[in-house]
Amino acid sequence: MHVLITGVAGFIGSALALRLLERGDRVHGIDSLNDYYDVSLKEARLRRCAHPRFTFERIDIVDREATAELFRRHTFDAVVHLAAQAGVRYSIENPYAYIDANLVGFGNVLEGCRRAKVPHLVFASSSSVYGANTKMPFSEHDNVDHQVSLYGATKKANELMAHTYASLYGLPCTGLRFFTVYGPWGRPDMALFKFTRAMLADEPIPVFNHGKMIRDFTYIDDIVEGVVRVTDRIPQPNPAWTGEKPDPASSYAPYRIYNIGNNQPVELMRFIRALEQALGRKAKLEMLPMQQGDVPATFADVESLSNDVGFRPNTPVEEGVRRFVEWYLAYYGVSAQ
Repeated sequence: MHVLITGVAGFIGSALALRLLERGDRVHGIDSLNDYYDVSLKEARLRRCAHPRFTFERIDIVDREATAELFRRHTFDAVVHLAAQAGVRYSIENPYAYIDANLVGFGNVLEGCRRAKVPHLVFASSSSVYGANTKMPFSEHDNVDHQVSLYGATKKANELMAHTYASLYGLPCTGLRFFTVYGPWGRPDMALFKFTRAMLADEPIPVFNHGKMIRDFTYIDDIVEGVVRVTDRIPQPNPAWTGEKPDPASSYAPYRIYNIGNNQPVELMRFIRALEQALGRKAKLEMLPMQQGDVPATFADVESLSNDVGFRPNTPVEEGVRRFVEWYLAYYGVSAQ
């Protein structure tokens, strides 16, 4: 296949590109290479993707004309849209970054796919759409209308926008709700990266909600496997769908929503203990209250993913953290001792 990946210099995008290249696909990647975090890390990820079947263009999806021109110049068998302004906490500090990238940018991608008649658009949503929901595990078949962060709201909006295009234009769309992705080549603004850096510097790590946090930490390789399998499965209209009892995860249109999570939520303190074990040193803990926009627990129901594509994430957190630490020490050329 010829696959377009937006946000290809990102954590998930670069890992997905490598996986698709390994199986023989052609990958065209775009990224704005913005400075939300270390640009040199993004550039290093791109260097990993160097391959005769890989091409890259620096394009910001917020640029309507540049995005439209991309779809005019190329024909894609699938588009995997991962470009976004990420992060719950940063959305409180800089809301316009989310409005631009996640709403305007996604609109430009949808228009490009519509006009080019792309056979399948796969797009990143987030566990953040569950917001104030407390019924566990989080199911795609439950209503999600009470987001508690602008980031979560923009991801929910993406799902609504995609459904509209699936309904109006028959554009097959699949949304993927990722749950706390971690692993080698990860994002510096996420907990594992921050904790590792602080512990190596013998500095305290911030532990929100006084450690009473539960997350469905999902290893990067499991995320990528899920994305690949879903990309290969173009959604069909659900003949059992009814407007009297609407299923949010499917539609009368070619549209699906899936959770991709480890389905084994982990207490934050266990996550920290796994990091202590991998680094061979104790963490200094700075206990803090819950941060605005955060939720105390996430837990993914992955039955639909398992039933439809035959896969469910299963990497234990201790193994995933160990692999991250090995990468971190090698990439930055530092020692844990």
